[in-house]
Formats: sequence, C-alpha cells, structure tokens
Amino acid sequence: MRKRQIVHIDEALCNGCGACVVPCAEGAISLVNGKARVLREELCDGAGFCLAVCPTGALSIEEREASDLAHAAEEQMAVRGRVYIPQICHLCGAGEDSRVLLPCRKDGASLWVCTRCLPALIHG
Repeated sequence: MRKRQIVHIDEALCNGCGACVVPCAEGAISLVNGKARVLREELCDGAGFCLAVCPTGALSIEEREASDLAHAAEEQMAVRGRVYIPQICHLCGAGEDSRVLLPCRKDGASLWVCTRCLPALIHG
C-alpha cells in the first residue's frame, strides 16, 4: 500500500442526496442507509469531482494509505456499466452534448458552467 488522496465523507454533514455518486466514475461512492459512503477506497482516484457537487460540503480529500487504483477501477466500471445523467450550464442552459461543462459552486449550491459562460464568471 502507498499513500494516495482519497475522498472523506463527513457523515454528520451528508444529507443523502446522492449527487456525489454519479461524478465518481470509478464507483467508489454509494448510498448506504441514506448516507454517501466510500465503500471501496481502492476505487477512489482522489480527483475530487464529487466535491464540487455536494450541496452540504460533506466531502473533502485526505491523504492516507490505500490499495492501487488501476485494476480495481477497471473491474468496477466493467461490472457497473455506463452511468449518465445529463447536466446543463446554470447560466445559458447549454448541455454537455454541445459544450464542455465544469463543476462550480455559488452561494452554497453545486452547479455546472459551460466554457462559453466561464469567462464572464471569472472576469465579471
């Protein structure tokens, strides 16, 4: 085992909405008894896409000992299959079929913004 970045979920802050499950391409996060949990740390790549969509801020990244990611993630994705929930830009309504979308947070909400609208957010 070696040290890697792994998602940590604060159970007290988790409201069980499940928004973090879909961005986890490797399938490390699942809902168990109404709360999000990292069930298999070896599947977590530490990328943190799940952090941006959590409405309560229950997710964080921490460094700790964990098994190798590569083989476990490939096996899990083959079993689970493709999971897809279309998202749209919160400013213009464009979908990811026509533009690249990035996760962002504003006023405590987890949102998506397209690359065309992003400069306006950055520069005002």
